[in-house]
Amino acid sequence: MKVQPYLAFNGDCKNALEHYKSILGGNIINEQTYEDVQTDIPEHYRKKLQHAELKGSGFHLMAYDASPDTPLTNGSNISVSIDVDSKEKAKDIFAKLSEKGKVHTAFQDMPWNACYGRCSDQFNISWMVNYKKD
Repeated sequence: MKVQPYLAFNGDCKNALEHYKSILGGNIINEQTYEDVQTDIPEHYRKKLQHAELKGSGFHLMAYDASPDTPLTNGSNISVSIDVDSKEKAKDIFAKLSEKGKVHTAFQDMPWNACYGRCSDQFNISWMVNYKKD
């Protein structure tokens, strides 16, 4: 079994995936716009992503632009968690994800023998970045 997040955006999915690619690496694959599917969608939205994936070493995110009649609520019921192999890399990823966003827990030493930070990025996606010491 494999579980992976599927992120929803209000029209800026492509920008978000490009941003995450610049931080995490990987490749954007399986891009499909609403032009590629038979669905009732406004003309101005047809070039938005109906599905796309960012896949790299150790991660796989799926994402799409929700149709304009699908309300999205920025919530705190899910976060994408990243475990990183070095403190420096974790700190760098956290800084880039939280830039233009909001820091909820500053990247810092935690009681569970780790360095950890929690933020919401500029696209209102919640992230947890963790580096487990020893």
